[in-house]
Amino acid sequence: MSNVVVLVGNPRPGSRTAAFATALAQRLVATAPRVIELGEVIAVGLDAEPVRATSPQPDAWDAVSTAELLVVATPSYKGTYTGLLKLFLDRYPAGGLSGIRAVPVAVAGSPDHAGATAADLLRLLRELGAVAGSAVAVLESQLADGEALLDRHAARLAEEFTTA
Repeated sequence: MSNVVVLVGNPRPGSRTAAFATALAQRLVATAPRVIELGEVIAVGLDAEPVRATSPQPDAWDAVSTAELLVVATPSYKGTYTGLLKLFLDRYPAGGLSGIRAVPVAVAGSPDHAGATAADLLRLLRELGAVAGSAVAVLESQLADGEALLDRHAARLAEEFTTA
């Protein structure tokens, strides 16, 4: 696969969620992925100051819809994926990502939130037509395990890819 996209729904660019998802994508394929951090692409502010996108990417929607492998990563906010990610993905109609192999990744502070967010994101991607076997749910405290955690998830996903 040469067209690999990592879509990160964290409003804060450069997050641990982005780093984990990018490293996971690199373990799954031999090519460097294109990383789209929605915190840079879409202007979102949590305070009264107006904001502008720091790295606008007008082709971001096209890049996602033409990916061969799409890794979609989000932190858990209030028990589910971020509104920023939902806003971006809501632009696609049902079936709009048909046939794209997708890996949903959720990072959360608690096991309940990690599992719920991963399951919600998996359902959303399947609704959009993506081919997603299972999701990756990671606890923030596990991120310190780095390489071992990445290797474990990459091995499981690679096995799913070959049996699908």
